[in-house]
Amino acid sequence: MRMTAPLKSIEGTGIANAMADIGRRAKAAARTLALSPAAQRDKALSAMARAIRDSEAAILSANAEDVAEVKAAGTNAAFLDRLTLTPKIVAAMADGIEIVRNLADPVSTVMDSWTRPNGMTIERVRVPLGVIGVIYESRPNVTADAAVLCLKAGNAAILRGGSESFRSGRAIHAALLEGLRAADLPEDAIQLVPTRDRAAVGLMLAGLDGNLDVIVPRGGKGLVARVQAEARVPVFAHLEGVVHVYVDKAADLDMAKEIVLNAKMRRTGVCGAAETLLVDRAAAPTMLKSLVAMLLDAGCEVRGDADVQKSDTRVKPASEEDWPAEYLDSIIAAKVVDGVDAAIAHIERYGSHHTDAIVTADQNAAEKFLSEVDSAIVLHNASTQFADGGEFGFGAEIGIATGRMHARGPVGVEQLTTFKYRIRGSGQIRP
Repeated sequence: MRMTAPLKSIEGTGIANAMADIGRRAKAAARTLALSPAAQRDKALSAMARAIRDSEAAILSANAEDVAEVKAAGTNAAFLDRLTLTPKIVAAMADGIEIVRNLADPVSTVMDSWTRPNGMTIERVRVPLGVIGVIYESRPNVTADAAVLCLKAGNAAILRGGSESFRSGRAIHAALLEGLRAADLPEDAIQLVPTRDRAAVGLMLAGLDGNLDVIVPRGGKGLVARVQAEARVPVFAHLEGVVHVYVDKAADLDMAKEIVLNAKMRRTGVCGAAETLLVDRAAAPTMLKSLVAMLLDAGCEVRGDADVQKSDTRVKPASEEDWPAEYLDSIIAAKVVDGVDAAIAHIERYGSHHTDAIVTADQNAAEKFLSEVDSAIVLHNASTQFADGGEFGFGAEIGIATGRMHARGPVGVEQLTTFKYRIRGSGQIRP
């Protein structure tokens, strides 16, 4: 069994100096990675996948300690679900690394090229972003997901996991370092902040003396709000997932039931879990009662408007606070709306521009929804729980970006690059 790699403690007044050093070392490593051949980075990723599998016992043991600590402090089931690792999740982590390894190398890809009338050729070429800081909560597997995506795209990573998953993160990080060593890449390419002190987060948000190029927050509304308010470097914002499923009058009821149940109850603690059910008024007489009863019978609390309450006595009344709520639990808000236009208007008012779905056999209604709902991910006749980089074929993701700048939706390897222009001339000067 591999032991967790020792990490030097940086508590108290030494945090600022230690974090500055982490930033400097990451910047130097980023330069090496940017110039490294794809085969070398892929070799590291293959070795990381093997190390994750070989370290399963150590990772699960560390995670068990984290889970025990959180249980002793008292927490809800959804939080424990996000924190807990299993042999299946560890195997999926390793599989995800191999999928990322097999993706096309995004670095130095020529995105476009053209020749000017004066004979100069211009290319737009993908290049790494540099040093990426990832601040995340509860999900220890993000340690691997974020690290390997950054590495594949030629970036160095500084990872600050949640205090509740501190031991799990260290065990996963130890396996990742084995992969870097196997490929003769600098260990500073993937650094895990070795303290639970929240001061480290503030120092990352300040940019680590200009050495941090981008910050990606992945966590609750409080974390994201703090990052957006305090960050002095660009942020790939991941807002809360106020996710809707709209069941149109032309929906197939059996399909709608399967999609709604999966979207809400497959995993209630993920950002793609449905939080609001919207039902077309024209569909309510034949579909509403069945949909609501299905959710209630599955153990989901339903908070509905007056029409939804009439469909089942077990429904609790919804308040105005329920419509923009992200429960991350077995709770859903439900409302009857006057067709697809009203559904779109509700989503625009209360949604978070994350993920929303329509269930319908009416192609015109589907295209209207897909075109007009302003969310990073919009689905037709599919569960919102597909809001996941792995399901998009990205292997993994750092998060779902809900902003409009640079990256939107699952943040994978391509989103972790920028571009530069390469121009080749033959002595041209500008008149």
